[in-house]
Amino acid sequence: MHSVMLRANALVTFSVAILALMCAMASLSDYLNSPSPTAQVQVLNVYRFQKKRNGDDEVSLTFNISANLQSVFTWNTKQVFVFLAAEYGTPKNALNQVYRS
Repeated sequence: MHSVMLRANALVTFSVAILALMCAMASLSDYLNSPSPTAQVQVLNVYRFQKKRNGDDEVSLTFNISANLQSVFTWNTKQVFVFLAAEYGTPKNALNQVYRS
């Protein structure tokens, strides 16, 4: 007959082996996931575009954003950060970028 310590050792060893197998399967499932988010942005109306005295540009506009981020969300996703970048050109600078999160 086995002692209590041998039975406890077998139970703990089996539990740790199952936990390691579950962790390996979880890591593999996250590694095989290939997210493919899509987004479309439409500028609906530009209300004003003006240049300020200090050299900055100011624009007021309305746009429509449609995004499908469903493939990004998995069991391991805690947070998703999304930002919008506007690019435009002026005679002085060929490329201007504005970021908004």
